[in-house]
Amino acid sequence: MINNPGLDNTNIRAVVTDIEGTTTDINFVHKVLFPYAHDQLPEFVYTHSAQPDIEEQIAAVRDELKEPDASLDKVIETLLHWIETDQKVTPLKALQGMMWADGYQRGAFKGHLYKDVAPRLRQWAEAGKQLYVYSSGSMQAQKMLFGYSTEGDLTPLFSGYFDTHIGHKREAEAYQHIVSKLQLPADEILFLSDVVEELDAAKQAGMQTLQLVREGTQAGTEHACVTSFAEIDL
Repeated sequence: MINNPGLDNTNIRAVVTDIEGTTTDINFVHKVLFPYAHDQLPEFVYTHSAQPDIEEQIAAVRDELKEPDASLDKVIETLLHWIETDQKVTPLKALQGMMWADGYQRGAFKGHLYKDVAPRLRQWAEAGKQLYVYSSGSMQAQKMLFGYSTEGDLTPLFSGYFDTHIGHKREAEAYQHIVSKLQLPADEILFLSDVVEELDAAKQAGMQTLQLVREGTQAGTEHACVTSFAEIDL
C-alpha cells in the first residue's frame, strides 16, 4: 500500500499511464526519437507523399496552417518547426509514429523503460488490472515503444492506447472521454504521470492520481507521489 494521503488504491481496476518522464526517460524521447524523426522527415515525406496515409497527414498540416494549397516544401518546413519547438500537433505525431516504426523495426533503437516499470506492469496485468497508455505521442508510437522495448514486447499487457485524438492531456474533458471509453467509475481508474497539470485534469475528471517524481521532476503538493513503480502496490 502507498502511504500517501488522498489515494485509495483498494478499488483500482484500471491504470492509465503517461510515457515521457513516467515509464520512459525523457532523454530517450528528446535525444533519440525526436532527432531521428527530424533527420528522416524530409526524405520520408517526399518519398511517400502519394501514399494515402501520408497524404492524409499532409492535408491535416495544410488544415492547421489554414493554407489548403501549401506546397510540400512548406508542409515539411512546418513539420520540422513543430519538432524543433516540441509542439504536440496531431499530424506531426502521426508521421513521427510512422518514422519511428521504421526505426524500431530496423533495430535503430529500442524503447527505453525504467527498470521498475515492466515488473509492475506484469504484476498488475496478472492481477486482472486493465492497463492503458495515454500519451501525446501517437497510438502507433506508443505501441512501438512498448513492443520494441528494452524489456521486450509488453504490448500483450495493455488493453488500449489513447493519444491526442481523445483530447489534450491538460484538459479534464480528455479524461472524461477516457472514463467513458473504459466504462468504469472514474475513482476506480488510476492515472500516472510526472506532469502536475495533467494530474490536475485527471483529478478534475474524477480519476485517482499519482505523480511519478523521476530525476529532474518537481514534486507537486496536490497529488500522492512516488519515485518508482516499485513503490506502487495495487
